[in-house]
Amino acid sequence: MLTLCQALNSGLRRAMEDDDKVLLMGEDVGRLGGVFRVTDGLQKDFGEARVVDTTLAESGIVGTAIGLALRGYRPVCEIQFDGFVYPAFNQIVSQLAKMRARTGGRTGLPVVVRIPVGGGIGAVEHHSESNEAYFAHTAGLRVVYCASPDDAHWMIRQAVAGDDPVIFYEPKRRYWVKGEVTTAGPPLPLDRARTVRPGTDVTLLTYGGTVATCVAAAEAAAQEGRDIEVIDLRSISPLDVATIEESVRRTGRAVVVHEAPTFAGFGAEVVAQVTSRCFYSLEAPVERVGGFNLPYPPAKVEEEYLPDLDRILDAVDRVLAA
Repeated sequence: MLTLCQALNSGLRRAMEDDDKVLLMGEDVGRLGGVFRVTDGLQKDFGEARVVDTTLAESGIVGTAIGLALRGYRPVCEIQFDGFVYPAFNQIVSQLAKMRARTGGRTGLPVVVRIPVGGGIGAVEHHSESNEAYFAHTAGLRVVYCASPDDAHWMIRQAVAGDDPVIFYEPKRRYWVKGEVTTAGPPLPLDRARTVRPGTDVTLLTYGGTVATCVAAAEAAAQEGRDIEVIDLRSISPLDVATIEESVRRTGRAVVVHEAPTFAGFGAEVVAQVTSRCFYSLEAPVERVGGFNLPYPPAKVEEEYLPDLDRILDAVDRVLAA
């Protein structure tokens, strides 16, 4: 049994053992082991040339990683908190995402940008953002979101080994959740969704920190005779629309759940895909449950902001009553 944090550490360790061109860089990732200790012990074992403590300059971290990737390395950058990524936004969307198209496919940039994301730890703005929609909207980036220790271990290894730039989200409030990590190989391709809990009445489409919340909601609903399917999207760009379509066609009802504000959030794209592909199978309009269109609140009212069982089950009630 490993925590999600430990599973990421073991995945990064294996990636570095498998390829000496893999290196880690970021603020305090070396001697400290990262603010959440994801990289704990790696500088001691691989040296300061491969686990690099950088200055407090996100644009410099990603810009340097781009240069290293052009020279054949596979950098893994840590952005210390989700809200700190914005100084590197230009480097990510203008350079990292564009290089393959700019060179007619001749040059890839195998850079992974790790971002602890979301709320639930009592932190305020800049430390509890959910900014996945910005990057999912940017062509040329893979955007993935682990939710369990097993996925954390294998998805980070798959991301590092691939030739595409990857925005790799880690739900920080789940860092200390424990689970089994398989040893036989990656259970799924990086861009495939997972059916976490099968069901027949409603499909809950979710990812990251709200996967466990949706499973808890489904278990609570089961006590009242409702059979809810929970799908962890895992990859939001590209999106596994085939798995989504198969489930919603079968259940006839869908609720999309994420931490980010619903206004222009990624859930709107999921709703559009479901409505376009499953229109004649839907028994009710697709519902969304998410954060509110406000700056992240203080810790004392954080629970009112994050999607919880009651809000999810209310949405389930609405689609079942239609």
